[in-house]
Amino acid sequence: MPYLKAVILEGLRRHPPAHFLLPHSVTQDTTLEGFAIPKNTLVNFMVADMGWNPKIWDDPMAFKPERFMNSKGNGVEAFDVTGRKEIRMIPFGAGRRICPGYELAILHLEYFVANLVLNFEWRAVDGDEVDLSEEQGFTVEMKNPLQVHLSPRRK
Repeated sequence: MPYLKAVILEGLRRHPPAHFLLPHSVTQDTTLEGFAIPKNTLVNFMVADMGWNPKIWDDPMAFKPERFMNSKGNGVEAFDVTGRKEIRMIPFGAGRRICPGYELAILHLEYFVANLVLNFEWRAVDGDEVDLSEEQGFTVEMKNPLQVHLSPRRK
């Protein structure tokens, strides 16, 4: 199920589980890309911004699972979600602080999404237009909650 895996990876790129990491304090005066950062300054790292960076991702705000498919379209391109090889997105952190259960989390996401699609028919509520726009809160949330009718599929 390569396309399912690509959908999961694209979902994690677009909407990582945590949009920012815990802040860290700078231990000495430093300069980063021309910006002076004084000692004891708290620095936040925005994980979500990596997945939305147009220098890294073509049309980053669009949901395109195909970006994770190999050139033949029959498998998922090898992609490092741990940040060990290349850092394009780190939905589970990186290095020694990476989530120890990230592989289990990805398997669970694949199982959960596959079963939701397999076992239910999804339809928008009559009269409701599907609005996928977002707003920034503590995390990124949908402006208007998605309302759907779920019907069990007949087997």
